[in-house]
Amino acid sequence: MPSLSSYPQLAGDLFETVQQSGTFSDSKTFVDAVPDHELAEVRERFEREHTEPDFDTREFVSESFTLPEDPVTAADPSTVSMEWYIDELWKHLIRNPSEEHEWSTRLSVPRQYVIAGGRFRESYYWDTYFAAIGLAVTGRINLIADLAENCAALIDQYGCVPNGNRLYYVSRSHPPMFCHLLDILESERGIEAVRSYLPELRREYEFWMDGSEDVTVTDPASRRVVHTEQGVLNRHWDDRAAPREESYREDVNLAETSGREKRQLYRDIRAACESGWDFSSRWLANQDDLATIQTTKLLPVDLNALCYAMENKLSRWERTFGNQERAERYARTAERRRRAVNEHCWDDEAGFYFDYCWSKGCLTETWSLAAVVPLFCRMATEEQAAEVAAHLEERFLHSGGLVTTLTESGEQWDAPNGWAPLHWMAAVGLHQYGHRRLAEIIAGRWLDLNREVFDRNGLMLEKYDVTGGSGTGSGGEYPVQYGFGWTNGVALALPALFY
Repeated sequence: MPSLSSYPQLAGDLFETVQQSGTFSDSKTFVDAVPDHELAEVRERFEREHTEPDFDTREFVSESFTLPEDPVTAADPSTVSMEWYIDELWKHLIRNPSEEHEWSTRLSVPRQYVIAGGRFRESYYWDTYFAAIGLAVTGRINLIADLAENCAALIDQYGCVPNGNRLYYVSRSHPPMFCHLLDILESERGIEAVRSYLPELRREYEFWMDGSEDVTVTDPASRRVVHTEQGVLNRHWDDRAAPREESYREDVNLAETSGREKRQLYRDIRAACESGWDFSSRWLANQDDLATIQTTKLLPVDLNALCYAMENKLSRWERTFGNQERAERYARTAERRRRAVNEHCWDDEAGFYFDYCWSKGCLTETWSLAAVVPLFCRMATEEQAAEVAAHLEERFLHSGGLVTTLTESGEQWDAPNGWAPLHWMAAVGLHQYGHRRLAEIIAGRWLDLNREVFDRNGLMLEKYDVTGGSGTGSGGEYPVQYGFGWTNGVALALPALFY
C-alpha cells in the first residue's frame, strides 16, 4: 500500500500550504483532488515555483489537479415523487472501480460501491449498510453482494473496513456493520451466501478485540479494548495521533488554542470520527467545548451493542456450518459483554443506557439515541426495552422524529438534528421488542419530514432538524450535504418494515 507521504495532496509542503492557507473553504476538497501529472512532477514544480513573488496557490492547484465535483442535483418536486427521485439518484451515487484514477486517494475495491453524496465522494463503512437496506427493497441484490465483496476485500487488505475508501481513512474503522450487511444477503439468498465471508468477519472481530490479551486491572486499556471486572469492552481508537488530513487546518487550530497535549487531542478527535458521531456532546467533558473531547476515555454503549451483535451472529453462523467450538466461544463472549454493558452502561434509576467513562469509573450524563442500538442488536431485556421506549416517547420524540441528543451544542450529532441511521435502528429495535405503535409513529414522522423537505427543495438531506422550522439540519464542521445515501436507503426501507 502506498504511504500518505507519496501523495502531494496528503502530505508535504504543498499539502501544508494549501490546507493552512484556507485555499478552499472545505479542507476535504484538496485531499480528494486528483493530480493531472506525475506525483513527483507536481511536487517538484511546487518546490521550484512557490517561493516566487507572484506565486498563487489556488492557481497552481487548479493547473495541477482536477478538483472533485458534487454529482447530486435537485429535482423539480412538482413533477416527480420523492421515491422516484431516490430511485433515479442511485445511478449518480454508484461508482465503478474501473473508473478510478491511479493518483486518486481512493482505496481500490473490486466491485461497484455507493457513495454518500455531496462532499462525501467515497463509500463509508456504516453508511453502506443503511444504503443497502433501501437497495434490498428495490431488488438490487447484486449490488448488495458487490458491497459485501468490497467489505471483505478491504478487511483482507487492511484488517478492517476503513472509515471510508480513502487512503487517509485507513487508520480507523467505523461502527461495525459488516455482519448486518451479511444478514441482508442471508435473507435474500440463503445461508450459503454468508459462508464465504466468515473468514473476513472473524478477522474484523479480531481487529476490534486486538489487545484484549494485553490489558490488566492496573493498565486496563489497549487500543480498542478496555478491561472491566465483568470482561472486555470496546472503545473507539485511531492508530494515528495527528491532525486529520481532511480537516487539517481545523484540527491544528483547535490544538493550538486547546491548552491540551496535542497528540491526545488529535487521537480523541479521530476516535470520534470512527464512531460516526463526529461530533457530539456525548464525547465532550464540557458540552460546549470541542477541545474537551475525550472519546478514548469512554466505552460507547452503541459500539459495544454492535460488537455483541457481531459475536452473536458469528456464533449462529459458525454453529450452522459445523464449527461448534468456535460457536460456543463467541456465545460465551457475547454473554460476558451483555453482562458488562448492563453493569457499566445501564442506569437502573434512569432506566436508560449511557456511555461509561472508564477512566473515572462513572456514567456520562448525555442522553443520546445511542441507547436504541442495544434494542436493534437484541441485547436489551424486555424491561430495559420498555424503559428506553418510554424515554424516547417522552424526551426525544418531536414533530419530525427523534432528536439525536437532548443537548444543543452546535455539533451536528446533537439537538435539534435527527439522522436516518438512528431512526432505522430505533424503529427496528422497538419493533423487535413489540413496541410497534411507537416504532410506527417515529418512522411516520421521520418520513413525513423527509417528504416535506423534498417537496420544498427537491433534495434528500444528510440530516434534518426534527424540532420544526425549515427541517434542514445544521451545525458541525460543514454545511448540510445532499444526496444522501443513508437517508435514501432508510426512506425506502422504513415503510417495508411495517407492511
